[in-house]
Amino acid sequence: MKNTILGSLYLILASSIWGGMYVVVKVVVSVIPPLELVWMRYLVAIVALLVIGFVTRQKWRINKRDFLLIIAIGVIGNAISIVTQETGTMLSSAQMGAIITSSTPAFMVIFARLILKELLTLNKGISVSLATIGVILIVGVGHVNLSSQLGGISLLIAALTWALMSVLVKRVPSDYSQIVVTTYSILVALIVLTPFVLPQLYEINISQLTHPTIWGGILYLGIISTACGFLLWNRGLQMLNASSGGLFFFFQPVVGALLGWLILGENIGVTFWIGSTLILTGVLFVIKEKK
Repeated sequence: MKNTILGSLYLILASSIWGGMYVVVKVVVSVIPPLELVWMRYLVAIVALLVIGFVTRQKWRINKRDFLLIIAIGVIGNAISIVTQETGTMLSSAQMGAIITSSTPAFMVIFARLILKELLTLNKGISVSLATIGVILIVGVGHVNLSSQLGGISLLIAALTWALMSVLVKRVPSDYSQIVVTTYSILVALIVLTPFVLPQLYEINISQLTHPTIWGGILYLGIISTACGFLLWNRGLQMLNASSGGLFFFFQPVVGALLGWLILGENIGVTFWIGSTLILTGVLFVIKEKK
């Protein structure tokens, strides 16, 4: 039970951090294109993770049999998923982004069944259903702009690939430190993205990067959202099964809506609180099942 609560807290923190990420990405992507932005945030994240790793004296050795798994996590989750997520955020509305990315836990249940052979219990079904209804109530289906089809497709790819990556993380041997696994997977993504990014870097207006909002946003995305967020998410998934852990992804749009209300002055109604209650109820079903 202790691991369930601690793992739940890690996943809630990670999802909450990523909820704030959408506001930051929306601002920074107006100056730095999505692909280049992902590359920059990973460059910052690698430095942060290496510092943490050497200070805590991590063991960096990885068995050869686990190389392909680490590479798959880096390419699928850290490269493809994040690039398509930020591209979709740029092209579509916030409402469409919240609805489509909220499908991630449902995909995780499917991948967990196919790859990890996890059982589909009644509690898991109720949890995902309650949380999905909650998110739809919060973001409001009626506000979705169907003309942003390209952004919607990009976000769907992001949801699918993030779900697959989250299940693959469960295949990583538990004796590896999450700092080491996260560092190597982000390094893989950085190497994959570099050939596509370097030719485009000269097009970025360097003078705009000196603005506190932009470089502050890059630091947030690199250190808080990427280094800390990925560490918390991967660690939390190790403590719960993949299909149950995915439910905590629903906190991302909740926090995003709250920050929009607090920081941007966006209106939220009664449906927000009803939806949030449904999501929390779904989370309680997961914790109850583990107990």
